[in-house]
Amino acid sequence: MSWLDFLQTKKECRIDFGRGTHAQLALDEEELFNASYEAFLKGETLSGYEYFLRSLINYVNADSNENILLNKEDDKLIFTLFQGSAKINGIISKEHLYAEVTLVKKVHAPVALKRKILERNYQFTYINYMSDDEYIKLKLYQDNISMNPQKIFFPLRELALNADFDKDFIVSEFSESPLEDIEHLSSLSSDELKTKYDFLQVWIEELEASVLTLPSNDRAGMQAFLYLNFLFKIDYLLVPKNKIYHRLSKKIQSYFADENSTMEAKNEELKRYVTKLQAMSFEEFSTNFYNAKYTFNPIEKSSYEEFCNFVSESMIKIKWYKNNRYTLIIPTIYTYIAFYSLYNYGLNPVVKELLHIYVATTHASFFKALECPVFYETQKEQFLKRQIIQAIDTIVSKHQEKYKALQSFSNEINFNSINEFSYSYFQSLKNMNFEEM
Repeated sequence: MSWLDFLQTKKECRIDFGRGTHAQLALDEEELFNASYEAFLKGETLSGYEYFLRSLINYVNADSNENILLNKEDDKLIFTLFQGSAKINGIISKEHLYAEVTLVKKVHAPVALKRKILERNYQFTYINYMSDDEYIKLKLYQDNISMNPQKIFFPLRELALNADFDKDFIVSEFSESPLEDIEHLSSLSSDELKTKYDFLQVWIEELEASVLTLPSNDRAGMQAFLYLNFLFKIDYLLVPKNKIYHRLSKKIQSYFADENSTMEAKNEELKRYVTKLQAMSFEEFSTNFYNAKYTFNPIEKSSYEEFCNFVSESMIKIKWYKNNRYTLIIPTIYTYIAFYSLYNYGLNPVVKELLHIYVATTHASFFKALECPVFYETQKEQFLKRQIIQAIDTIVSKHQEKYKALQSFSNEINFNSINEFSYSYFQSLKNMNFEEM
């Protein structure tokens, strides 16, 4: 049971939060992977591929998400794999694997797009762009000599992730070039879109009000936390695609990568971007969302220690602001820890699910508006203790078969205030035991 499954047992919450897959792997995923390895060792190439692809199928409430479709014939295996806006069509014989994604028609691709595509070819390891008489495609070709599951995983993941990314990029920067092969995408409901748009405007108003309350000295650091937390929050809670996603990602990347600009200048750049988001009409906003199936997580796996180090470093900053009586920024830094981690780290499922509970608690109004389970009563300013404790215990218990020493920390949570809750929650998160005994 994933955290989404848990939420659905409480209410029918069908909203996706964050990026990557929103389903769980097959219960026999490890067995399928091992069977693939054994089949390849025996020279049974098609069986090896079939076992491997079946190991990538994910499930919601024990039902296949149909993110991978297979059709086996006598001497070949035909498959379709979905990754966001990308639909990967592949054919496997005993001799080779060929897979491709159709992006746009050549006639609709301007020179600037073709130049960008040529530049992209230098960034790939296993794949490359090509064109036939009609379409521009991203393709993967592999000989099946000494094949094993690892040699399939990384090339196929590179194809899927980059095809999805580039399709969204084309929508963002080359709107005159209509995408091909996107019939598998579905629209969000008008109610969900309206709720997300309204909350975006509310969050911007709250952000601007918070910036105005900052003291004149030591302002830049606090302003940075406010703006970056806002962007990370949009990414996780609203999950935009297309133009919003690409522009937002670019702003975040530039903020952390640009060492020649001052913090004040970078804050001003984020402020200008927020102003553009605020001016966006509902109609334009709505074009940046769709529902899709995903096979691969776009974020590389991170160690638990890396997450813990980030929490510890952030706690030091919180202590500094507290000692210098800049207490108004402290709740923002706590939520920044959660959103930054969810954006940057490929967290293990336990930490990811527990961070989601924290986010749902601290953003209860948004979750309530989407008719998803909430863990905080905003009008009464009161924690729903029983629901929080039950959520933590449920998440931990379902992973104890793998992590034998893992224990719930629900009895260690301090519910006296939002800051005390946050402190105790993150302290507990970085003191978990993930040893596999």
